[in-house]
Amino acid sequence: MRLLIVEDERRLALSLAAGLTAEGYAVDVVHDGLEGLHRATEGVHDLVVLDIMLPGMNGYRVCAALRAAGHDVPVLMLTAKDGEYDEAEGLDTGADDYLTKPFSYVVLVARVKALLRRRSRAGGSPVLTAGDLRVDTATRRVHAGGEEVTLTAKEFAVLEHLATRTGEVVGKPEILEHVWDFAYEGDPNIVEVYVSALRRKLGADRILTVRGAGYRLVAVESS
Repeated sequence: MRLLIVEDERRLALSLAAGLTAEGYAVDVVHDGLEGLHRATEGVHDLVVLDIMLPGMNGYRVCAALRAAGHDVPVLMLTAKDGEYDEAEGLDTGADDYLTKPFSYVVLVARVKALLRRRSRAGGSPVLTAGDLRVDTATRRVHAGGEEVTLTAKEFAVLEHLATRTGEVVGKPEILEHVWDFAYEGDPNIVEVYVSALRRKLGADRILTVRGAGYRLVAVESS
């Protein structure tokens, strides 16, 4: 899943991005409200972590503009303020949750996961299936042929993206964009590394290479 952090405290923003990336999310970071609104309306993010006190446009206005435009992406608001009025105002503009600085990173991750689970439930089952492969996006557990398979955070993220498009060809650039982030400048062959790891763990016949186009996750039933 892909997250957007809109936070003008650069050290905090980069620290959160590093932590959430380690959790297996692709993370984009911007530092002002106008750019945050622009990026959030692109429709590629699964959740927005939004500071209230921002240059250009404050978080209240960003969230209100998102909702007015019909975007239902979950919004977790951050603020250095404290008090019932601030929380009520944030929630009134359409935010889904609210966290006051300073906060525990563990709590933030728990809130992010809860909001993503809630969205999965609202949109249907959080379990993606392809034959006897089950990818539980809520618990981040994978079963193949009835046996649980342990994956790293990035392996899970690659598999999850393929599983959302079971039977379809998914290009390497799309995987890079959704599993890493728009600013990734490393070797694009990193996708092949993770696909190879998934084949070793799940079975080589589950992920097919479509030469010149990408990869296809197919439904396989173990004997």
